[in-house]
Amino acid sequence: MNYSFEYIDIILLAMIVGFIFLRLRGILGRRNGNEETFPGHMAQKFQQKANFKKFDKYVFDDDEKQKFIKGAKLAYETIITSFGKGELSQLKHLLDKDIYKNFSDAIKERKEKKIKSETTFIGIKSAKIKDYTEKDNIYTVTVDFISEIITYSKNNENQIISGDPEKIKVVSDTWKFLKDQKKNSPIWLLIQTQE
Repeated sequence: MNYSFEYIDIILLAMIVGFIFLRLRGILGRRNGNEETFPGHMAQKFQQKANFKKFDKYVFDDDEKQKFIKGAKLAYETIITSFGKGELSQLKHLLDKDIYKNFSDAIKERKEKKIKSETTFIGIKSAKIKDYTEKDNIYTVTVDFISEIITYSKNNENQIISGDPEKIKVVSDTWKFLKDQKKNSPIWLLIQTQE
């Protein structure tokens, strides 16, 4: 029985581990108290900015305006097409209770009269912020939309009773959206519409 090779293996492994440790220490370095505080300083600045934006006030700067307009356009198209199809389920999370009730009543009235509405959304020509207000962490933004839509209605005999399926109509709408920062929701609700 020769146990000398086992000791040599252990010594070799210890030397390899020591070598790796020294190489890592040389590459990664040691703390000597002279390190720059730049990363911590930047992290502190970022944290202060994030805290201001999140907790103090919602900042409606140019970036936020662009994000808002992008979302408002999407909401506008979704609401117009869903209302035209009579699909209330897609609208509930986008509308204030009163607006939702108005839309729901209009859709029910169409169904009672057996009127079928057809809407083809062509696109939005422009969407511009008209007004922005803030009071007690409740924000409202009024947007002027100009869009192109084909819309018409048919009766139960499939006859067109209003609109024109061949004509693109230019529609001007003014919509007001609301966001309550206290509710911690990213959704802006539609609270008012005007033509």
